[in-house]
Amino acid sequence: MIYLDNSATTFPKPEVVYDFMNDFYRNKGVNPGRSGNDAAIEAGEVITNTRRLLTKMFNGGEDYNRLTFSHNATDSLNMIIQGLAQSGGHVITTMLEHNSVLRPLYYLQSQGIIEVTYLPFDAQGYVNPDDLKNAITPKTKFAICTHSSNVIGTVQPIAQFGQICKERGIIFVVDGSQGAGAVDVDMISQNIDIYIFTGHKCLMGPTGTGGSYVREGVEVPLTRFGGTGVRSAAKEHPTDYPYHLEAGTPNMLGIAGLYAGIKWLNEKGIQNIHSQEISLWDKLRIGLQSIPRVITYCADSVENQNPVLSFNIEGMEAADVGMMLDVDYDITCRTGLQCAPKVHQWLGTEKIHGTVRFSIGAFNTENEINTAIEAVREIAAIKMK
Repeated sequence: MIYLDNSATTFPKPEVVYDFMNDFYRNKGVNPGRSGNDAAIEAGEVITNTRRLLTKMFNGGEDYNRLTFSHNATDSLNMIIQGLAQSGGHVITTMLEHNSVLRPLYYLQSQGIIEVTYLPFDAQGYVNPDDLKNAITPKTKFAICTHSSNVIGTVQPIAQFGQICKERGIIFVVDGSQGAGAVDVDMISQNIDIYIFTGHKCLMGPTGTGGSYVREGVEVPLTRFGGTGVRSAAKEHPTDYPYHLEAGTPNMLGIAGLYAGIKWLNEKGIQNIHSQEISLWDKLRIGLQSIPRVITYCADSVENQNPVLSFNIEGMEAADVGMMLDVDYDITCRTGLQCAPKVHQWLGTEKIHGTVRFSIGAFNTENEINTAIEAVREIAAIKMK
């Protein structure tokens, strides 16, 4: 199998992730923070060390306890969005967003709790910072945008967005599902107030992991309550971090795998991996754009780009192309709307049921990219006869 669906989840994981998870769960797979035995203490240290690694990676601040874990980015986005929107107001987002951002906003808007503005993107796939500046009103509570599009791979100018939000006194939230572990994040210099991440994509961890970093001074009202292992006699859920956004037993095995994935990533270097991936992406882009009847979307430069490429073949359904790639060539990709319908509305691909998406990962090779290009060439040629 040639796996080109790394935006859905990176696969395979580094071998050290599998090994560490197996060893950890066999020897220390107990409930952390609920007792004082050695295994529980060691399990807790893995959580703490993972918080430290991610806080440093994101340059969030001095307090690593403000790095909290959840089931995934969708889970954290729901907590953050619903928490910040409790008092109503106006929210700004973009046409590039994933349903994990859109659907909570749709719900809150349908209930009359918030008003939402959706910023467009240009022909190259980028949102203009001036559009954000012009959309802010006295009622604007926060702005939220994706770090990088999961459909077209464009890395957004979040530092400029963050500066605008800081100047206007509104909270800036970034969905880093496609950014964390793929490109550099600096919450302080980029003026990001809350950064959301998922563990199973570029951070090389397992599924069922994710979370957020909330900078000091930013208040997120609670929407979830439960056990934390501390102050059990209190009726109220703790307001200090990390307990503020964590309730119940954590995904200890998943966090252990995430820890190993981040360690591997740090050893290899995020920029080294990105350079390798984007070089393969450029080869793929040039190859696909040379094929008659193949249409690529927003892709013409490696600048501010992640290795994600959406395309179609004229006269063919994306789903049919994907099936041929799978059945005839053993190439795994993603077809359809990729859980980001507004992107396709803006591109005009919604009417033809989306696109075919290739997304490159750390373990893809040049030979695999050559094979994928030739597979698309053959599929396009068959339909021309």
